[in-house]
Amino acid sequence: MNEEIKASILTLGCRVNQYESDAIMQELARYGVKICQSDEICDIYIINTCTVTAESDRKSRQFIRRCASKNPDAVIIVTGCYSQINPSEALAIDGVDFVCGNNGKSIIAKKALDLLDGKREKALFMPDIYNASFDKMQVGAPLTRTRAFIKIQDGCESKCAYCIIPKARGNIRSDSRENILSEVRGAVSEGCVEVVLTGIETASYGRDFKNGYSLLDLLCEVNEIEGLKRIRLGSIDPVEVTKKFVDTVSSLDKVMPHFHLSMQSGCTKTLNSMRRKYNIDMARANIEYLRSKIPNVMLSADVITGFPGESDEDFEKTIEFFKEEKFMRLHIFPYSRRKDTVAYDMPNQVEESVKKDRLKKLSLLAKDVRRELLSEYIKANENVDVLFEAFDGEYVTGHSPSFIEIKAKYSENLSGKIVNVKLISSDDERIYGEI
Repeated sequence: MNEEIKASILTLGCRVNQYESDAIMQELARYGVKICQSDEICDIYIINTCTVTAESDRKSRQFIRRCASKNPDAVIIVTGCYSQINPSEALAIDGVDFVCGNNGKSIIAKKALDLLDGKREKALFMPDIYNASFDKMQVGAPLTRTRAFIKIQDGCESKCAYCIIPKARGNIRSDSRENILSEVRGAVSEGCVEVVLTGIETASYGRDFKNGYSLLDLLCEVNEIEGLKRIRLGSIDPVEVTKKFVDTVSSLDKVMPHFHLSMQSGCTKTLNSMRRKYNIDMARANIEYLRSKIPNVMLSADVITGFPGESDEDFEKTIEFFKEEKFMRLHIFPYSRRKDTVAYDMPNQVEESVKKDRLKKLSLLAKDVRRELLSEYIKANENVDVLFEAFDGEYVTGHSPSFIEIKAKYSENLSGKIVNVKLISSDDERIYGEI
């Protein structure tokens, strides 16, 4: 393959998309293609899209057009959740050659090169996402030798009222334990010391198996892999933080004390309207047990403001919940009305200005809580082990076991190394320390 061929992949959305983009990039690289930044003039542009909100759709279209304008002669392939939900709309955008669904990403690298060498005709490739097996993508050496994302499952069968993702990703499909363990060992052999096991609904891993093998079984096996130092999990629902889950993860020395919970609200009435599988009392009890077994655990969460029917009183309950439970970080989104979801036609839609006001109020609370937690963390931990990931020539930056960002002045690049750091001070976002 001609080494002068240049390709760029622009990724929007979740960690699963990032994993899949990395796999496509690595396959292109195996063909001898040079991987470039998205702002460069390339022969191939691949846009891996998101559709979780209306804003995600808008950004997806914007990035497609931006790539097309950089090089009108380039091959442009659109994939991901936006293209799965709106394939014809994506294909109609000027410059787009090929639109691929979420269960066909493993063919994209080869298809891009075929299009570059052959006749260019607009085409769709939309394999079934409801009766499909796991679309295994061949990931070799991780693009960064610090942390590897490992996709363990795809699809979601929850029926949350606000969410379009089950329509974009299809039914639950789990990768085999053999594939996952092999991939983790491969990442470790290339120098990675941390892996993140991720999926569209991570905790549902194995539910499509008939042998009873589950996420907890997988975690126990990954924990035994020699050379691996840290294990993290993708987002999980509070209902999944059961006594069995907590007892298992607290017994595994490589599972890090940080979990991202898909909370969505701190009000039971709103959670019921959202068709979530838990209430606030259940969430509180599960979080309390988690903290009793892992005292230094830190939590982050997703939250939606302005869901249809959310009153001022309901929102105040959310404020009180997050004030009491003290999450290190909140990822807050105003409710986005999506066609083909139950919530789209719900009465009492909340005004956009109210959604934004609530987002601002919750963001200010989250900032205050984070500042308080960072200060408490320094008092409780004089020194911590930090896995460094970046170097800007003056400072090295990485994360503690609790996934707190740590920054320290140093003259050398420590990326991929775990180093003990003395904690000194903090701001609203991170902790500063000395090596």
